[in-house]
Amino acid sequence: MTTPNRPLRCGAVGVGRMGRHHARVYAQMAAANPQAVQMVGVVDANPETAARIAEQHNTRAFASEAELIAAGVDAVSIAVPTTYHLKSAEPFLKAGIACLIEKPLAASAAEADKLKTLAEQSGACLMVGHIERFNPIMRAMQKATEESGEAITPRFIEVHRVSPMTFRSIDIGVVMDMMIHDLDVVLMLMDSREPDEIQASGVAVVSEFEDLCNARLLWNLPESAGGGQCVANITASRLALKTERVTRITGESGYIKIDYAAKTGVMIRRTANELQMREVREQLRAGTDLTDLNWTELVNIEPLEIDQGEPIVKEIEAFLDAVRTGNRPAIDATAGFVNVRTAERIVEAIKHSLGATASAALG
Repeated sequence: MTTPNRPLRCGAVGVGRMGRHHARVYAQMAAANPQAVQMVGVVDANPETAARIAEQHNTRAFASEAELIAAGVDAVSIAVPTTYHLKSAEPFLKAGIACLIEKPLAASAAEADKLKTLAEQSGACLMVGHIERFNPIMRAMQKATEESGEAITPRFIEVHRVSPMTFRSIDIGVVMDMMIHDLDVVLMLMDSREPDEIQASGVAVVSEFEDLCNARLLWNLPESAGGGQCVANITASRLALKTERVTRITGESGYIKIDYAAKTGVMIRRTANELQMREVREQLRAGTDLTDLNWTELVNIEPLEIDQGEPIVKEIEAFLDAVRTGNRPAIDATAGFVNVRTAERIVEAIKHSLGATASAALG
């Protein structure tokens, strides 16, 4: 759905820990280019919070979604708690208003599917705020892959996302709270195909839901992707003593390591010198001592070049571009739905691993 040749009127619903940044970015965009963006106002369940954020950004505070719709808005960010995503976004989608819904899309696959259907029925743009897609390190990886013209088909993906307990988002488990970031990236790498098999273990320690989870996802790859299988091993914990966010992607043609927190990454590729590689393999079969051979001479090591763009700014720019052009958003409702359904399958696998008695106490 495209919009007339006028500024996009934007708003933010839920301006707490994450939503206040959405409000800030819209306000900054409006100040920088009022011909492109206007800030209509904000909504929050806490009137004092709404008033404070509105005052900071010289905009209005509204008491409800209905009031914001009545004020005339084209696009909104929904950053309320996950369990309220459907309730908050539904009136906007029914009115044909574009929604950027913070991750995860919804608290369940059923609710995610309903949001997807609402957007399809009204023609409203719906994008999911999986911000890691817009992390500078992810942008660098995608750019390097595009420039080389050679994608790395994943065979093994290893992810660690752990941090100390913050007592935020404890209305959901660590799978929907933290692991969902990495599920989005992993599923993107697998062309949005859901895993064929899932195994998982997890425990609830502080909250009523799982606070730690390790999941093993397996895909049977089609012949078009080389056939065979890919395995992803993903660990998420909000019980750690330090923060770590690292992803490693391994394939026959290369290896990528991404450190989200440090904003660093490296891509290692096999060189085009297949003749030398063949000679090395023959020498190994013959029992030749190659301890003096420098391994790095056989591969191409590329540090990823990182830009300084703020992820949430890039995310909202992509959202508003989709609203203006009518193009498919970067993370559409289908991707959001697949992410949630995969997360649900992981939680079910946790419960299965615990047995009937223990799983009954988990969420």
